[in-house]
Amino acid sequence: MPTGAGRTAHPLDEVDRQIVAELVGDGRMSIRTLAERVHVSRTNAYARVERLLRDGVITGFAAQVAPEQAGLGTSAYVALTIEQNTWREVSAQLARVRHIVHAALLGGDHDVLALVRAPDNAALRDVVLGQVQSIPGVKSTRTWLVFEEFDGTHSPWA
Repeated sequence: MPTGAGRTAHPLDEVDRQIVAELVGDGRMSIRTLAERVHVSRTNAYARVERLLRDGVITGFAAQVAPEQAGLGTSAYVALTIEQNTWREVSAQLARVRHIVHAALLGGDHDVLALVRAPDNAALRDVVLGQVQSIPGVKSTRTWLVFEEFDGTHSPWA
């Protein structure tokens, strides 16, 4: 599996997968607690976490935020159809649009799928109609409101 500087990452063994699962569940966990939970020494746990970071398997640690409790009560997926060969320019502009929390280039009926989390429908309307549709290269959009969300129970890290 290629990584940034021409290196190849080591395949994950069972202990690495357990470490990743534990840190996905609680990124603030101490190395001592992590070592106890995966049944390795603290030195081994520390070295493995450092390697997972160096190899780009773990890309960082962040707080998980509940959107509604944080004032973002309206969520929607917005599919974009874009002009051929405009992905780089469109993605650079999408990255600057407030309330877009994730975007992905797709193969299929649409070219881009963006997740928007906004305070309300008026803000969502402004994101889609006022900002996204005015980006050069965007031909059309289609919006799906999110009524309810849940995380899968069969994640590879669960």
